[in-house]
Amino acid sequence: MSARAGQRRLALLRISFCAALLAGCAVGPNYMRPPVQSPAVFRSDNAPTNTSFAELAWWGVYQDPLLQALIREAFTNNYDLRIAMTRVEQARAVAMQARSQFVPSVNYNGNVGRGRNDLFGEAYPNGGATASSAAATLNAFWEVDLWGRVRRLNVSARAEFLASVDARNGVRLSLLSEVASAYLQLVELDQELEITSRTTNSFGESLKIFSQRAEGGTATSLETSRAEAALADAQAGTPAVLNQMTMTENQLCILLGRVPGPIARKDAPPENMLTPQIPAGLPSALLERRPDVRQAEQTLRSANALIGVSVAEFFPTIGLTALLGKISPELSAFTLGGANAWGVAANASGPLFEGGRLVGQYRQAKAARDEARLRYQQTALTALGDVSDALIMRERLGEIRLQQSREVTALETAVRVSSERYLAGKASYYEVLEAQQQLFPAQISLARTQRDQQLAVVALYKALGGGWKDEQSNAKAPKP
Repeated sequence: MSARAGQRRLALLRISFCAALLAGCAVGPNYMRPPVQSPAVFRSDNAPTNTSFAELAWWGVYQDPLLQALIREAFTNNYDLRIAMTRVEQARAVAMQARSQFVPSVNYNGNVGRGRNDLFGEAYPNGGATASSAAATLNAFWEVDLWGRVRRLNVSARAEFLASVDARNGVRLSLLSEVASAYLQLVELDQELEITSRTTNSFGESLKIFSQRAEGGTATSLETSRAEAALADAQAGTPAVLNQMTMTENQLCILLGRVPGPIARKDAPPENMLTPQIPAGLPSALLERRPDVRQAEQTLRSANALIGVSVAEFFPTIGLTALLGKISPELSAFTLGGANAWGVAANASGPLFEGGRLVGQYRQAKAARDEARLRYQQTALTALGDVSDALIMRERLGEIRLQQSREVTALETAVRVSSERYLAGKASYYEVLEAQQQLFPAQISLARTQRDQQLAVVALYKALGGGWKDEQSNAKAPKP
């Protein structure tokens, strides 16, 4: 290499260094969203569209006015949501602290003293005289952010703040789902209670018939005993349903932030939740809508910025300081011009030997970034799985409900025909009891399948990330 080429290269390095100083470059890697294995459409989504069920506002999905009132109450009073809101405020305050490093910090200092061989509270030989001293100063310091340490800290703090906002939105989304699920379970328990009451009356009528025939000598005590046992079994189901109902009401009250007690509700489930076509949308939009995925990405962004902070620790810290005030070893001269004090200085400090501490911090920051990246990718895949599970569950439950409806219709016919045949003396009591005992669990299973089908819609709405956006739009929700 010639001397002239070496000089040109040295000049180029100097120009590059000066340009970097002027531009205030930030060391460390810039953030790039990591790739996620995302399919073109959701599994089991037979009719993919650009629109999504999650784009509907929650009051457009849950159209029961009583349920809407419960959701609004939960959004106001639920303790988990209120705790999440305080965490948002904490993260906002931390971001404010990080942002303050962009501007100089100014503080004041003052003291007044009197002593022998003393100056401003420190031992100072002055011939053994007793004297007074006074000082009042303003001090300023500003770090010149040549390496981007302060900027990276601000990126990290802002990302943590946005992650706390997304965490709050996730709590809101979960709360919406839990309130709707508990309400639908209560509606289904009301149906179970009504089925149990109707079944009890049916077994009671059979017992009455068997008892009358036994008194007339046309039936035996075996028939009445079997009928009485069937009646007792049906009656035992009522306390079990009431117990489950009370527990569900208490659970819902806790979600609402109120003292446990009864919950008002409708007798019939909202039929609008059983619409045959509910588009899931595209998987690519899911990553932008799910609060937990958004939170994981913001956490990754914060961890990535902290790598730059750890890299900046290897470089010198350059600061500017300024002082303005009055300092006088004699109190009588404090107000004179000779007591004026001012100064401007620049200082630089940097590491020479840290025993591997800075290297360890850098490696720790990189490992934390890698962990956050893996968590983001895992959260995204979990979100895709949640949507697929909800779509499949809703489809399969629709098939199960169809067959169970046929079963209940057939058993209702069997109970009616067997009762008519028994009264006409053409069938035994076994035929009547068997038909009744098969009908009761079939009706309960159908009611539970209808509930599960509605819960699958709730799960799909949650999995798609619907119901948390535009919190100020809650004022547009219809009032009960």
